[in-house]
Amino acid sequence: MTKVTQLNTPASATLRHPEELIAEGFAAADGRATLTEVAARYAIAVTPAVAALIDRDDPDDPIARQYIPRAEELSSLAFERDDPIGDAAHAPVEGIVHRHRDRVLFKPVHVCAVYCRFCFRREMVGPGKDNALSREATAAALDYIRAHDEIWEVIFTGGDPLMLSPRRLSEIMAELAAIEHVKIVRFHTRLPVADPTRITPDLVQALRTPSKTTWLALHANHPREFTAAARVACARIIDAGIPMVSQSVLLRGVNDDPDTLEALMRAFVECRIKPYYLHHGDLAPGTAHLRTTLAEGQALMRALRGNVSGLCQPEYVLDIPGGYGKAPVGPNYLLDADGTDPNSRYRVADYCGEVHLYPPRSG
Repeated sequence: MTKVTQLNTPASATLRHPEELIAEGFAAADGRATLTEVAARYAIAVTPAVAALIDRDDPDDPIARQYIPRAEELSSLAFERDDPIGDAAHAPVEGIVHRHRDRVLFKPVHVCAVYCRFCFRREMVGPGKDNALSREATAAALDYIRAHDEIWEVIFTGGDPLMLSPRRLSEIMAELAAIEHVKIVRFHTRLPVADPTRITPDLVQALRTPSKTTWLALHANHPREFTAAARVACARIIDAGIPMVSQSVLLRGVNDDPDTLEALMRAFVECRIKPYYLHHGDLAPGTAHLRTTLAEGQALMRALRGNVSGLCQPEYVLDIPGGYGKAPVGPNYLLDADGTDPNSRYRVADYCGEVHLYPPRSG
């Protein structure tokens, strides 16, 4: 059963300051100075929906590890980068990232309902940064999309694009509706789990336009994030005809064990959300304490392969630093060809690690 935390602050208040985290028992008073130093660099926001899931009695609570700042964030490794996946190298105009020929990222807003401690855009989002594209910048971004007829898909990201009002979302969707070569519009969001009350009928309606197919990618990392309210929010989106896929980040102490990862993927599928990507942790500054190794990730994917339905299998990917795109990094089951065999049979590993020849020997 999920443990529900009773908050001292008003139920509608998002926690944004170190003193609030200390008052709620989510951080120790003797760490105030360090917490303040972290907050000066990286944004904090913990919604009531998220705060209610945190177990104050567990110093390694997996929900807290995602959202509550820690001293380790002040330590950066030499190879960590402010822009770890190279957005800037592929930004022809403000608000657009055009890394792959047939699709662009569109970043209309730079704020989120919650700020994840592992965020790869943590240097670019939150208070003190530009909150959203200006009207002029938005128009220029849309003009870029209009001018490039190879763009088949527009992917809203940010920040969290569902932080925009339904009215503003409707305005942008109306502009995209008039661009013939754009066929797919995708939204990446945390809101259904981080603040499910924001998934209103008006917001869902704003995501749709008759001339385009809308998809929505939900970011969640732990099965406890799928509260009853979160499940209702997801159902509202899907029942409106918007298919959903998942995105998760493999995080040390959050979902880096087979049972938790299995429960997370099952939760997605139970909510009619197809597991899509399991991201290896990006090289964002101050996030080393949350990253696993690639070998650990591959072992977890092997465990998934043997224990859960094919519906529950995400693709394990690494975003190559420098803007070179995602590469699948899951375990390889097709081994080298048996060079001594005249029929050039291949060695194929099953999920238990046993090796078999393909085609099998006759008889």
